[in-house]
Amino acid sequence: MKKILFAVVLVILSAASYAQKVKPVLKLIKGNTYYLATTAHSVVKQTINGQLNSIDMTINGKISFKVLNADDSLYYMEVNYTKVGMQMQLPNGNVAFNSDDKDTTNIMARIMSGITNKPFTATLTKSGRIRSIENAESMITSMIDGFKEVPAEKKEQLKNQLSQSFGSGALKSNLEMAMSVLPEVPVSKNDKWTINNNLQGAMSAKMVSVYQLMDITPKSFVIHGNATIETDNTADYKIVSNLPMKYNMKGTMVSDVVVDRATGWISSSKVKQSIDGSVAIKDSPQVPGGVTFPMSVTSETSTTDH
Repeated sequence: MKKILFAVVLVILSAASYAQKVKPVLKLIKGNTYYLATTAHSVVKQTINGQLNSIDMTINGKISFKVLNADDSLYYMEVNYTKVGMQMQLPNGNVAFNSDDKDTTNIMARIMSGITNKPFTATLTKSGRIRSIENAESMITSMIDGFKEVPAEKKEQLKNQLSQSFGSGALKSNLEMAMSVLPEVPVSKNDKWTINNNLQGAMSAKMVSVYQLMDITPKSFVIHGNATIETDNTADYKIVSNLPMKYNMKGTMVSDVVVDRATGWISSSKVKQSIDGSVAIKDSPQVPGGVTFPMSVTSETSTTDH
């Protein structure tokens, strides 16, 4: 009888532990600095006039987040790119740029160097949502204006192009894709929650992510996510590389994230993304009559906190 009672107690305790509610939230300390170091490898394929063009690209970056202040619901942070690098395998050869390159004749290296250690501010909720990004455009403007040898018209083109990757809207989207994984309410192991994100940049899209708490360890929350991504087909043409372009694409993203229980900060993550569809270039002097062509993008991104 004692053995039976003991077994029943174990079952009850196990069930209680299994159903225990937890609330993963950011618990950051004012004055401390936290990091996200990312490596993203992507392959872009385009077929134009029957010719397949493939671009193999790897981007490395490290971002610091210093907590300037906090209240009951928000963190106010100073954000810096501390390092940025890019390698591209193109049909006509390979190129590489990084923020440590001291070659003043290389405009891309100068741009990457120019965006590092130029702080902008971000406001985050306790669940990792990006409430706002400020000062990103001034970072871009001050950098490009420093290129004295670049004509004024070319400077404006560079500002527009960089804003699509490093402007406030694009930065908000990129940071949310990396950080917006925590639930808004307490959850138990195997519970799911949904997060909606509107992505901005060269390609505007809606992302719907369903996350699940897969495990709770003494030091971590283990989270798995499945997302769908679809471009906003009602959006107007955007100027990309000096051409009016419009994307009609959709795809999926799968993520596995480990969150530190003590801080709520991401310890590590691995993300796989695959989207495809078509790109339309509007009739313009550069492309008379316009053109529409198929395009696919596959990527794998890994992130750590150091």
